[in-house]
Amino acid sequence: MQPLVVMGASVGGMEALSIIFAALPADFPAAILVVSHVGARKSLLPELLAKTSALPVRYAQDREPVGPGRVLLAPPDYHMLVAIAAGRATVELTRGPRENHTRPAIDPLFRSAAAALGPQVVGVILSGYLDDGTAGLQAIKACGGTALVQEPEDAVAPSMPQSAIRNVAVDLCLPVADMAPALLALASGQPAPPQATPPPGWIAVENRFARGVGNMEQLQKIATPSTFTCPECQGTLWELTDQQPQRFRCHTGHSFTAPILGELQHEKAEDAIWAAVRALQEKEQLFLSLAAKAAAWLHPGTASEYTQKAHQAREQADLLKRVLLA
Repeated sequence: MQPLVVMGASVGGMEALSIIFAALPADFPAAILVVSHVGARKSLLPELLAKTSALPVRYAQDREPVGPGRVLLAPPDYHMLVAIAAGRATVELTRGPRENHTRPAIDPLFRSAAAALGPQVVGVILSGYLDDGTAGLQAIKACGGTALVQEPEDAVAPSMPQSAIRNVAVDLCLPVADMAPALLALASGQPAPPQATPPPGWIAVENRFARGVGNMEQLQKIATPSTFTCPECQGTLWELTDQQPQRFRCHTGHSFTAPILGELQHEKAEDAIWAAVRALQEKEQLFLSLAAKAAAWLHPGTASEYTQKAHQAREQADLLKRVLLA
């Protein structure tokens, strides 16, 4: 089988991808699969990247063969995986559980490519926030593949490259302008030997979850229960064993690194506080209305009591807003 280049990008990634694709020749000898954090909405990413690329760029189709001569992007709201069918590498699109709060996510592509093609895989992490792609790059290295990372100082958003460098034995760390020559050299070199050993067990289990067929029994083999809950489905999160950065997965399949989980928990807390502010403001208005009616009915004691409760609700709402604004 031919080499496979898998690439992951987020914020600032379009600029990086455009520079790389503009420098790759039309006869580039490896297949290229790309995940960019486009979310669930329709994106013009293929059309924008195609403007500078000698290779055709389009969204991948389910079950199509993976081959050189084109760039395939993960479509919005679909994880893009690599599978082996009839001895050939093929694309598999799935709406499996979101990972790191996104679909498509980088980790499922990298892990599945590592399991399918082992040392023939070249993984590339480009600009982006937080740390999606780090665990996938670890899987590529564990299966004998090659890891490239954009130089953090060269990235619009350096977090993803920085996380990869901290947690993975990266082979090359380059500015984006030097990526295309490096990829061409790797793709044109001697073919990698076939994978001699199966991938580590955690990769196989996590690939099952990405395909939507993982279960609790399998999760117990690679993780232990934590005290945290999944921000996606509110199920119990399990901490994956011996993983850096620290990662969690629930038994329905949602997966998070600790930093991303922290960001989501912060959002949940903020949403809850704003909901409390809204409820207190409504409470204030209700008691003011009751106070006005009590005054009209010549019940001054009751009106005063309702007015006091309205003032208390306003003070509580103002206190919570100060907490949020701080």
